[in-house]
Amino acid sequence: MRPVLLFLLGSIPVFAQPFSAGIKAGVPLTDPLDATQNPLFEYNAPTQRYIIGGMAEVRLPLGLGVEFDALYRNLQYSSGPSSSISISASGSNWEFPLLLKYRFHFPVVRPYVDGGVAWDTITGLKETLDQVAASPGLLRNTTMGYVVGAGVDIHAIFLHISPELRYTRWSSPQISEVQSGVTELQTNQNQLEFLVGITF
Repeated sequence: MRPVLLFLLGSIPVFAQPFSAGIKAGVPLTDPLDATQNPLFEYNAPTQRYIIGGMAEVRLPLGLGVEFDALYRNLQYSSGPSSSISISASGSNWEFPLLLKYRFHFPVVRPYVDGGVAWDTITGLKETLDQVAASPGLLRNTTMGYVVGAGVDIHAIFLHISPELRYTRWSSPQISEVQSGVTELQTNQNQLEFLVGITF
């Protein structure tokens, strides 16, 4: 991640273009975890109803820009009431997209498309099995994915408000819970989000 940050910071004086920073928040439109329904063992993986973090962008010539986000969400799952084993888990999920953005030329409301790569990291995941600390079904802390999105940039006085629909395809699952040889819970590799950025 350090080379990426150095590239973004180094781009500011080179291109001498406006730099903006602000917040980005939104809601997931897909569940972060896929739970398989099984009569012997059941998982609950509630959708976390918020995403929040920071964003920074370097504006380039010809309507182009480079955006970097750091987005946080809470991650939780637990066994259902019909399960014979009591399991509960929680942790933090951080997402770091690096995007190339193109804005179409309109005076006040400017539609845009973006695309790039993202890194997703799970930290502090703790699983409890029947009140005893257990090793969670974490396959890997970090995975990489590809991102595409579209939105509009609304210039309101000194603010830019940017609602966006964004899709990410992760290369591999990070969590996989297996019971009796069957995968009961797994990270969803397809992610759809509605996000709103506010920059100054």
